[in-house]
Amino acid sequence: MSRTPRLRALGDLAVLKDDLERRRREAAELATRRAQVQRERSLFAASVGPVTPLAASARAEPRPARPAPEPLQRRRDEAAALRETLSDEFDVESLLETDAALSFRRPDIGPDVVKKLRRGGWVIQDQIDLHGLRRDEAREALAAFVREAERQGLRCVRIVHGKGNGSPGREPVLKQRVHGWLVQKAAVLAFTQARAADGGSGALVVLLRP
Repeated sequence: MSRTPRLRALGDLAVLKDDLERRRREAAELATRRAQVQRERSLFAASVGPVTPLAASARAEPRPARPAPEPLQRRRDEAAALRETLSDEFDVESLLETDAALSFRRPDIGPDVVKKLRRGGWVIQDQIDLHGLRRDEAREALAAFVREAERQGLRCVRIVHGKGNGSPGREPVLKQRVHGWLVQKAAVLAFTQARAADGGSGALVVLLRP
């Protein structure tokens, strides 16, 4: 009975001895690794030489991505185009002066202005020829032409619409359309049939707002 506690004590001592031996090995291995790291650092420092740390510099903060540009100019152009939409149903006959040239003038424009325009009192600065264009093409081309002429500050332009000789029934359909389209343009102050030398009944001379 007396030998059992003794054997247990011897067993506990053996376990404790093994644990101490394991800890010594781990400590020795850790010390060996640290010494190896230190040797490698010393060798690296010796091979590179003295090192001067870089001075601290201001760091550029990353800028947030810019939002996609909005096509503002295109939207303004489209809005202007909508405002300037020309109607084919506009009745212009009542606004034309029923003379041989079927001229037109705004209420605040005197008849002497139309006479001067008819005589060539203003130099024709630009022109557009609508020959061969379909109705929709001619309407869009005319609107763009007047808009650009206004942007450039032109005063007098010529619109060549033809005499209708190639139209069914030889009716000047495009000529009548051009009259109606021009009256709807706020930039147009007056127009009249061109002189024979400038196209006669196949063209109009148009006075634009300054």
